Order: sequence, then C-alpha cells, then structure tokens
Amino acid sequence: MSDALTLAELSEQSGIPGRTIRFYIARGLLDGPAKAGRGAAYTAEHADRLEKIKALQTEGRTLSEIIHLLAGPALATATPPTAAWYQHIVTDDVMVFVRADASPWRMKQIRAAVEKLAAQLQTEPEARSDERKDPQ
Repeated sequence: MSDALTLAELSEQSGIPGRTIRFYIARGLLDGPAKAGRGAAYTAEHADRLEKIKALQTEGRTLSEIIHLLAGPALATATPPTAAWYQHIVTDDVMVFVRADASPWRMKQIRAAVEKLAAQLQTEPEARSDERKDPQ
C-alpha cells in the first residue's frame, strides 16, 4: 500500500481539516481508513470522495443531500430519513417550520426573513388597512 496517506497528508492534500474528515466518516459521507488504528491509512479513493464532497458543498448542497447523491440509486429507493424541524412562532396565528439541518448561513437568512415577517405582521391594524386603500 505504497500510495497510502496518513490523516495529516489527506488533510493537506484535500484542504479539509482532519477533524472534518473524521466527522465525515462518522456521518457516513466517507469510508473509514483502509487500515485502522495508530497507523491509519487513507487511499486515493478517499481523496477523490473528499473532492466530490467539496464540489457539492460549493453548489450549496447540504450534507444530507450529499449523502444521498453519493450513495447512488441503491439509497434513492430506500425510505427517506426523518428530519428534525425548528418551529418559529411569528405571531399568534402564524408559525414557520424550518429543517434543522439547514446550513448556518441559511439559518441566518431564514431568521432575518422571519424577523422581518414578524415586524410586518405586528404593525397596527389601522396601518395595514390604510395600505389597502387607494392612494390619492
């Protein structure tokens, strides 16, 4: 196994921190090392898979989507995984649900949009009725 890479070498080659590589292995995005233990060894296939993951993330894909895309047709026919959802109560009669696996930057956008919606819905009823009248 002369083309074997250590975690540090794989990290340097891919530009992905070793901690993230371990996280990908734990989440099932990446296979474990070809040789486990103290002298863990990674192959060119690991490097290729990391490049695919990086490319899909650049497209804005979530890790959940990437898992399904890289798994191929075998997983596509399987039952979709359950997903956790965040619930944002905007007003007494308006509630917004957001998937919990959205990326942090997307959650920030969603939070800003929910706050804007809440501010619009909490304006006084007279102001809203004035907006509906024809301008003169």
